[in-house]
Amino acid sequence: MLALRGEPAIIAAPVSLQEQAGERSVDAISRGAGGAVRLEGVRKTYGEVIAVDDVDLEIREGEFFTLLGPSGSGKTTTLRVIAGFEPPDAGRVFLGDADVTNRPPYARDVNTVFQDYALFPHMTVAENVGYGLRVKGIRRRERQQRVESVLERMRLAGLGKRKPVQLSGGQRQRVALARALVNRPDVLLLDEPLGALDLKLRQEMQLFLKSLQQDLGITFVYVTHDQDEALTMSDRLAVFDRGRIVQLGEPAEVYERPANAFVAGFVGVSNVVERDGKRIAVRPEKIRMTEAGASPARGSHAENGRIREVVYAGMVTRYVVELDRGGELQVVRQNLETSSAEALDAKGRPVLLEWRPEHTLELDRAGDTEGER
Repeated sequence: MLALRGEPAIIAAPVSLQEQAGERSVDAISRGAGGAVRLEGVRKTYGEVIAVDDVDLEIREGEFFTLLGPSGSGKTTTLRVIAGFEPPDAGRVFLGDADVTNRPPYARDVNTVFQDYALFPHMTVAENVGYGLRVKGIRRRERQQRVESVLERMRLAGLGKRKPVQLSGGQRQRVALARALVNRPDVLLLDEPLGALDLKLRQEMQLFLKSLQQDLGITFVYVTHDQDEALTMSDRLAVFDRGRIVQLGEPAEVYERPANAFVAGFVGVSNVVERDGKRIAVRPEKIRMTEAGASPARGSHAENGRIREVVYAGMVTRYVVELDRGGELQVVRQNLETSSAEALDAKGRPVLLEWRPEHTLELDRAGDTEGER
């Protein structure tokens, strides 16, 4: 188990949560790879704006599933429909085999973690975490045991008496997670929960969340516009654009074989140029850059150009190359033996770019991917 900054790693979860995770894993195996969440023809509008447009989706038991897309793409509205905060105008919502379309949020076996954490400032950490149990009428002794157990699991042991204002951003985020998990939901919904954290802590929390989900074995449905988050944590992901799912698959599949130009440009960085009346795309890390005048490898696609811009980013340097045949390509190179001065000095230099033919994606005029060439 990873340790967050300045905190010791916790190797084992408390027994109660470990047993709970084991029970859930056995249940998931006995049910097979069934659906924890299923949407059938879900549509949601706000006046003339179509937020979710006829979405069909099945999320499997025990997977980390991400809804990925830019602002206004429909991903958060879809999560709110699953949670019960927004009723669909059309379609059905299922949790397991139960049709919950008309059930209110409190009658669904899900819990939601929000970006702003939504903690009660006048309550202590322990009171915040145990609030849902108190509302459900759980007895004080059991409530206290479950709160202490989940706080230890979230690496918050000893902080139960503090108020939220006395915690760091990462600690408040884990309190919100603890408050959701203490209710032992079948499905945990997370609406961009890491958006308010700094980059380093966000990266640490990505690994923590993935490890937590694997330990507990419950279904996580995660909303983000951050492609790195989606690629890092997801078992599968759905890419949203204008209220529709435009591609669904495992992270490597979506990255390596984008369904259209939108996915190619949104998930990672993709270069798109037009050659011989066709639009082609290639990822920056697939391009090899050498000195102008070098002989390209047999069978490779080659382009001559000149470096227009250089961005030194520590581990890598990004080069923007204007091509002699028109258009430009971004190239990424690791700084294995290159200093910042050497990298920046390359600006204006003529170069040869080449890549293997199987790394070329041909896009049709509508932007759909016809396949790797």
